[in-house]
Amino acid sequence: MELGLKTDNLKTLAQQYPVIAVKKIVEKHINSKGTAIPILQDLQNVFGYISPDLLRRAAEFSGIPVNELYSIVTFYAQFRLEPIGEHLIQICHGTACHLAGADKITESIQFEIKAKTGKTSDDNLFTLEKVACLGCCSLAPVMTVDEETHGKLSPENVRKILKTVRRKNSEQSASKGDCEDAG
Repeated sequence: MELGLKTDNLKTLAQQYPVIAVKKIVEKHINSKGTAIPILQDLQNVFGYISPDLLRRAAEFSGIPVNELYSIVTFYAQFRLEPIGEHLIQICHGTACHLAGADKITESIQFEIKAKTGKTSDDNLFTLEKVACLGCCSLAPVMTVDEETHGKLSPENVRKILKTVRRKNSEQSASKGDCEDAG
């Protein structure tokens, strides 16, 4: 049964009333078979990650044992138990990217953002994830920064890409500050 709840509406609801948002997500899926994964996917889409409190609330509203939900979240790589940085970097380690030097690119990214794979930089700007395949083998080695794909990577162009992201982020922060000062 579709309740007409779009992800954007749930995100807005979650900012003020997180418990009600969790309840709405559970209600959206509760009458379907195999409800646990869709509930967890929606929780992550709305909240950005799945905290222990979200797991407890989802268990409470769905009747699915919290240890069952936790085992699903820790089994599937798509789920996150910690918040991510402002920009998600996914570095491909599929066969083509591995052969084209994905390990060297990953080291370069780690050096630039000063965070290991699976972690978020201290400034909360970047989270680095290693993925099995991004499906862009002809562009190997490949990474995505948020929704943008970058291919034929070298340590030098990785540095330039991340520098550009940092610059744009600074400009956006500065313009937000200007607007706040003006208002």
